[in-house]
Amino acid sequence: MATLLGQQALDAEVAFRSFGFQESDDSAVPVPYPNGFEWGVFLQPHVRRFDLFSAGHTHTAAVLARVWDGQPDVENAVWDEQGEFDYESVTGDVAVWGTGRSDQLIRLGRSGQWRVRVRCTGRAEVERVTQTEGTAYGVERYTIDFWPKPV
Repeated sequence: MATLLGQQALDAEVAFRSFGFQESDDSAVPVPYPNGFEWGVFLQPHVRRFDLFSAGHTHTAAVLARVWDGQPDVENAVWDEQGEFDYESVTGDVAVWGTGRSDQLIRLGRSGQWRVRVRCTGRAEVERVTQTEGTAYGVERYTIDFWPKPV
């Protein structure tokens, strides 16, 4: 059973349905965010970066980032979207990108190869709110789990 090493609640500023996460050292990212972003694809892994396609145009998404010492159990919850992929960190810190680079960092605690699981809920509601009321805060919610990739 995996042990939770740390978790952070973050805000992601979504613009044009897009936000992303990449190595804190931008020079280590061959194609930095938002270059190469694909419209309509929920989860888009790139080298040392991953992008997310939101259901809402412009809003603030709530992100819970968790770091584990091994693969966490799959939670019995209903998710609107989910995906899993490999991620390489050369710094141990992952920057949050949306309308620009945020001051917030996901602290992995070490560099290396990671598995990442992204899940999301609140997509239909954030789409409705951003179309009828304007912006939304925390309606679309993401959980991002990182754990060391087994060798």
